[in-house]
Amino acid sequence: MATSSGPAARALAYLESRKNLTGCVCGLVGLVTVFTGLAGAYWPVVVAGLYGAGALIAPPERAAPPPFAGTGGPGTELDAVRADFAVLRDHVAGLDVPAEATVPAAELDELLAALLEPGWVAEEVSADPEAVHILGRAVRTDIPEAFDAYQRTRWWARFQPGSDPAGRHLGRQLELLRGELATVAELVRDSLERRQRTHTTYLESRSGDRETPPEGLGDGRAPG
Repeated sequence: MATSSGPAARALAYLESRKNLTGCVCGLVGLVTVFTGLAGAYWPVVVAGLYGAGALIAPPERAAPPPFAGTGGPGTELDAVRADFAVLRDHVAGLDVPAEATVPAAELDELLAALLEPGWVAEEVSADPEAVHILGRAVRTDIPEAFDAYQRTRWWARFQPGSDPAGRHLGRQLELLRGELATVAELVRDSLERRQRTHTTYLESRSGDRETPPEGLGDGRAPG
């Protein structure tokens, strides 16, 4: 999940944000005091202060979780998860991700991308309904909820000094989700190992059924 946007995009987003608009309204109130003579010689400080106060009291922008296509039909469930993962990536790319969650988010993104990579890996994952369920739940529910809860909580944290930082909780949640998704990789690995052991056992049993060659055959000696 990409977690950064370009400087131009961030600047444009701020100009359109609720913080900037609220600050501008408060700044206009400051300009009114200038024309009425209430601000006096300190009018630049008054206008800037009111703008800053408005920007601070305005709640931050909250990007709602994106709509997902949902589960696909029989045999296409993992393809549907992959498509929803692409939507989730675009959603997270537009969010302000705190430093505490940057590394966990990148690691989680890398693991999800590997598990959903089209090809033989996806074929192995799709063969396990539980693995597909875990991936779908993470992409469509757990990860969007973690980021949404962070956006909702961080603004209120300023009114409760000493409370746990919202960014720390987000980072921890992403770490836990990565650990849960790692079980999917373990399930696939265990399945492949069982298949390999089964083939080894089959070859060993087949070799054991073969008749022992008569004496002299295979050792370079002619039968006596």
